[in-house]
Amino acid sequence: MKINKYFLSLTMGLMLLATAFSSCEDQPDAFELSGGTPEIYYIRPPYLSQADSLITEASLESIICLVGKNLTSIQQMYFNDQKAELNTSYITENTLIVRVPEGIPGEVSDKIYMINEAKDTVTYDFHVIVPPPTLTTMSCEYAKAGEAVTIYGNYFIDDPNVPLKVILPDGQELTEFTSFTQSTISFNMPECTTEGSIKVETIYGEATSAFHYLDTRGILFDFDGKTGLGNHGWHNRDILSDETSIMGNFVQLGDGAAVMSEDGGWNDGAFSFEYWCGSWDTPQNITSGDGIALFNLVDFSDYENMSLKFEMNIPSSNPWSAGAMQVCFEGIDKVTLSGNAVTGYDKVAGANAWVFNGDGGEEFGSWGRAMYRPWTTTGSYDTGGNWVTVTIPLSSFNVDRTGAVTSNTFKSAQDFASLTIFVLGGGVNGTECTPIIKIDNIRVVPNK
Repeated sequence: MKINKYFLSLTMGLMLLATAFSSCEDQPDAFELSGGTPEIYYIRPPYLSQADSLITEASLESIICLVGKNLTSIQQMYFNDQKAELNTSYITENTLIVRVPEGIPGEVSDKIYMINEAKDTVTYDFHVIVPPPTLTTMSCEYAKAGEAVTIYGNYFIDDPNVPLKVILPDGQELTEFTSFTQSTISFNMPECTTEGSIKVETIYGEATSAFHYLDTRGILFDFDGKTGLGNHGWHNRDILSDETSIMGNFVQLGDGAAVMSEDGGWNDGAFSFEYWCGSWDTPQNITSGDGIALFNLVDFSDYENMSLKFEMNIPSSNPWSAGAMQVCFEGIDKVTLSGNAVTGYDKVAGANAWVFNGDGGEEFGSWGRAMYRPWTTTGSYDTGGNWVTVTIPLSSFNVDRTGAVTSNTFKSAQDFASLTIFVLGGGVNGTECTPIIKIDNIRVVPNK
């Protein structure tokens, strides 16, 4: 029997260890380091319900229970050449609970090494499973040829006999990188015009990214005419194209002179982009053209397993250090362009900012949205004038206009009719700034 790395949830770590420990020893005594030599009878899972299941291998970060005698004599433990962290709270004379180290072994011996006070070493045969690579994100999914990019994930291993390999959507194979670690691979993007997933291969297996390079899935706003959508509300936000463009036109929040106060004060004239569905017709047209409801453009039926993505560029000359980017999808009951009737809907709201100012009552002020504010980590944020890909799971659209968690959020695909992006408040103060935030390729895509 083996345990994979998801056998135990890391988020339950201490609670699980406490439960597991009590299951291994009915009446544990206080730990006292002993002399002598440890002996292992067998290894099993830490669950009481699986106490009779023996294991001979486990994945990195799995939690296992060693059963034997004189285990309190163990001062150090290694899995292959990776040192394990021992917690005396989980060691008794006959049981020892330990997490398999997360580090990739440099030399594989398939043994556990136990060292006692006398520096004697006892070994026990045990295989540590190194998982295949995982890919989570790419620094910029629209990176141009020659630009530095980083792929993030885990278990990126370069073996002399089986080199680490990155395969681009057009089939190009990359084996030379500017740098890499167990969780990052950095390289200069070669010429590639093919959209699609990126694959990583290691000696332990391969993985294909859920994200796409040059992603065109679920595009809502590219500002270049693909969907034809742009400003459709109270404000005509600047749609620009210049030497910094990543794919032609982009929308820009802030102009370098507009001030964002330390509390993210209201300034919709500079920091709000609105696309409110509908038209001035009666009934309003939401099925085609400018004003189409976004759920008629992109399939939101599986919204619980989707993410909002966009590329963003913030020059170092105008960093961002206050206000939350409140990203809010709104149903026809929350906002439309004119407020005129919409076929099939009993409740239709007109143009308004109630979701953000709360004037529409609790139903509107508590409506779920995401708050993106990367500046809170360091006090100030910019991308150095480079484009980066921002990913916000739709499951994160669960806070109200003050930043408090709310349950008043999406109930169906019909809640994705309109979109407002407004850098405003959010309940966390920063420092006054005059940010420039460039955004392109706003899209909603599957998480997997």
